[in-house]
Amino acid sequence: MNKPFPRTFPRRAVLAAVAVALAPTFAAAQAVDAWPDKPVKLIVPFTAGGPTDTVARLIAIGLQAAWKQPVVVDYKPGAGTMLGTGIVAKSPADGYTLGMAITALTINPSLQPNLSYDTRKDLVGVSQVAQAHFGLFAHPSQPFNTMAELIAYAKKNPTALSFATPGAGTGTHLAGEMLSHMAGIRMVHVPYKGSAPAQQDVIGGRVPLLFDVLFSSMPFVKDSRMKLIALSSPKRALSNPEVPLIAETVPGFSAVSVIGIIAPAGLPPALLHKISADIGQVVRSAEVTARMQQLGMEPVGSTAEQYTAQIRQDIDKWAAIVKTAGIKID
Repeated sequence: MNKPFPRTFPRRAVLAAVAVALAPTFAAAQAVDAWPDKPVKLIVPFTAGGPTDTVARLIAIGLQAAWKQPVVVDYKPGAGTMLGTGIVAKSPADGYTLGMAITALTINPSLQPNLSYDTRKDLVGVSQVAQAHFGLFAHPSQPFNTMAELIAYAKKNPTALSFATPGAGTGTHLAGEMLSHMAGIRMVHVPYKGSAPAQQDVIGGRVPLLFDVLFSSMPFVKDSRMKLIALSSPKRALSNPEVPLIAETVPGFSAVSVIGIIAPAGLPPALLHKISADIGQVVRSAEVTARMQQLGMEPVGSTAEQYTAQIRQDIDKWAAIVKTAGIKID
């Protein structure tokens, strides 16, 4: 005859079982609480100087104060940000190596077939810290002032328009190609090595249009050497709410400059969430928010999940534009 199961278990046995089950959780919590116990490196995949570098240093200062450990900004420029990003991708997933990322992070997978890392598999988003707006600028002599007028002009004059950008394969380049495709017009891309020469050729009337980051070319609008037609963002800029959007004429159009922090894939979830939350607090601090706005950026401070999803979505979006436009980088 089978013996009935006991209705109760010894209290000590229950407590012991619970302790065993919770041990990994306690260990993980203790590891996160103890982190960091040495300097953290923030890889910047471009040269020092410029607004994005300023953001990197602001965040490093804020995190250093929060973590009571040095946060070292380490510049690793080269290969269109791929050198520095590759260093991050191949680093141990322990939180001691983080990386700054710009829009190139999500464009390179479709333009660079020989990447030394897999952006989706080898990297994880920690937090999108900011975004900057792309603007479509024109020489003041151009016979249009709105997107509707520009599109109508381009359709009547299919070989008349070209657009300058700071370089082939940049977010501004792909924004221009996206506009050509979605609006059903033809615009020839004229790449430059940086914003300054592109701006000068538009100011000089040698190229009619310019796609550039808003804060970079806005001074030329203020002194009437260029005019701003529209922004490529999905929402109007907080700094310039009066400026219309391309999307208000071309529904669904969206292209922005995304700035974020990434880490090697495999970072323990609890540590990833801690770092992400700490970055968010720094980004949302009054000092950093004010400085970003002075630089023409809008602070974000997203979660790791939100930024990782954004990275994957943008990889697919840019890949479709690259394929449609047949863009190749030598």
